[in-house]
Amino acid sequence: MADPSSYRPKPGQIPDSPGVYKFRDEHRRVIYVGKAKSLRQRLASYFQDLANLHPRTRTMVTTAASVEWTVVSTEVEALQLEYSWIKEFDPRFNVKYRDDKSYPYLAVTLNEEFPRVQVMRGAKKKGVRYFGPYGHAWAIRETVDLMLRVFPVRTCSAGVFKNHAQKGRPCLLGYIGKCSAPCVGRVTPDEHRELAEEFCDFMAGRTGTYIRRLEKQMMVAAEDMEYERAARLRDDIGALKRALEKNAVVLADATDADLIAVAEDELEAAVQIFHVRGGRVRGQRGWVTDKVEAVDTAGLVEHALQQLYGEERGDAVPKEVLVPALPEDTDAVTQWLSDRRGSQVSLRIPQRGDKKDLMGTVQRNAVQALGLHKTKRASDLTTRSRALEEIAEALGLDSAPLRIECFDISHLQGEDVVASMVVFEDGLARKSEYRRFQIKSFEGQDDVRSMHEVISRRFKRYLAEKDKTGEWIGDDIPEDDGRPKRFAYPPQLVVVDGGQPQVAAAQRALDELGIDDVAVCGLAKRLEEVWLPHDDDPVVLPRSSEGLYLLQRVRDTAHDFAIRYQRAKRSKRIRTSPLDAVPGLGESRKQALIKHFGSVKRLKQATIEQICEVPGMGRKTAESVVVALAQAAVAAPAVNTATGEIIEENDGGSRT
Repeated sequence: MADPSSYRPKPGQIPDSPGVYKFRDEHRRVIYVGKAKSLRQRLASYFQDLANLHPRTRTMVTTAASVEWTVVSTEVEALQLEYSWIKEFDPRFNVKYRDDKSYPYLAVTLNEEFPRVQVMRGAKKKGVRYFGPYGHAWAIRETVDLMLRVFPVRTCSAGVFKNHAQKGRPCLLGYIGKCSAPCVGRVTPDEHRELAEEFCDFMAGRTGTYIRRLEKQMMVAAEDMEYERAARLRDDIGALKRALEKNAVVLADATDADLIAVAEDELEAAVQIFHVRGGRVRGQRGWVTDKVEAVDTAGLVEHALQQLYGEERGDAVPKEVLVPALPEDTDAVTQWLSDRRGSQVSLRIPQRGDKKDLMGTVQRNAVQALGLHKTKRASDLTTRSRALEEIAEALGLDSAPLRIECFDISHLQGEDVVASMVVFEDGLARKSEYRRFQIKSFEGQDDVRSMHEVISRRFKRYLAEKDKTGEWIGDDIPEDDGRPKRFAYPPQLVVVDGGQPQVAAAQRALDELGIDDVAVCGLAKRLEEVWLPHDDDPVVLPRSSEGLYLLQRVRDTAHDFAIRYQRAKRSKRIRTSPLDAVPGLGESRKQALIKHFGSVKRLKQATIEQICEVPGMGRKTAESVVVALAQAAVAAPAVNTATGEIIEENDGGSRT
């Protein structure tokens, strides 16, 4: 681990101008590339007290052994150079999006004498016109099959084309009218190229003009009594309209735009892009990345724009790019996009109307993509095994923690304090083992004391079950009725949601019970640092670590489980009626009282004799009702903790 002060440039060496900088490690490998409006200000931010740096930035500067920079004249040049260097050096600490699949494109090879329509994947080639990307190759083939009736462009490979040219007869598509058969000279190269260009124009969104032209030709043919030609044109129009129906209109005014949405957590981010051409969604794609550098949503958007348009020119860059957050240097990024398109590009956040609604759809796709990625990652056996091994190595455990239990405390301003326990076995959630706790030993807000109580209660139950059955020997110990015991199985690792104080409380609870074979750690949410008992410094796992990802998922699951329980308790408390405190008063007699008096408020004003008039109410119960309502009136008014409003009793006898 290098000391950043050992390679810090001397004061005055760094120019106060736009530029791009590179951090290199001791082997001269580029590990990070960045750009800045002012190199002096940006680089100075890296050489400060390490405690003030983001953990990812701290890891980068301590891994690096030198820094160098290149001065440019404008921010746009800096953006271009940054993209080129990231692509050239592939730095380990830069965000790099990876496709969750290789997306297929509809491609027209205009660089050939007889252009061909086909499905293409991988790197784009010069002279080829691309449309998409599409989610599935079959979607492209269905669209092409409909359009070949109107634009009979060649779709065969070079070998098939050459073979039929030698035979002097076309393939089946040539006989059924879905290929103009340039291989046997039915059309000239110029005529075939014109067909291919018309195909490209239609796919690019210029659909209305072409359909109207065909409709006009159909009407003329019908007037001239060329009914066969008119029928053929009618069928051509129908085929084109069916092809268009596969891409629903989402934006008016024949809009050309790309919509970019981001879903992220502390470790990963997913980007989804919808390509809208001519007001229709023509393609969709997505990326997932590990957040190996300290980057916010605006930074993720900028990286996505670089990857999306870094190799594009002309119409491939749309007139409008809609994003959830604007990059830090919006003007420079907009100018860079405009230079690549060759005309002005609008980069903005949609505020209202159809574009904002469509952005919501793209955002939901991004959230779903991130969730799907996490599910696939969590369900992979090899990945889970590697995660458990990384945790064991980082925490110094003798073996992989096959059973992990995580505890979290939840409350709202000290009210309804609860705790959760979730269980992961072999890296997978075991929901049947989840448990919930109410804090009983004290009232108020004290997360450390709450954690001590919960850990103590959980492992006291374990020791009690162990005493009943003897030494714990495995998961097959049943209850007398054949059911497994609730707390009979100890974990190899206890994870608490919190930092050093919570970890110390958990370890103290285990020490008091004499349990010394269960490891304890804590995961602090803000910086994702792993804390161990009796250690003053946290364990910092790499951001790309599968072990950190598993610990985060365990901690987040416990947090969500605790919040749901706390909210349920709060809702139940808010709905509680003063009549609930009356012993022996069931739901039927509660309803009879409310029906007789009309509301709890009127019931409070009633005398014991008046309450006794209600069918089924004896004098003793009536006295209990009067006492309970009087105590409730003396108490402070109930407050809705979600809104801060005073809660009134309604006619149903419950608080709202």
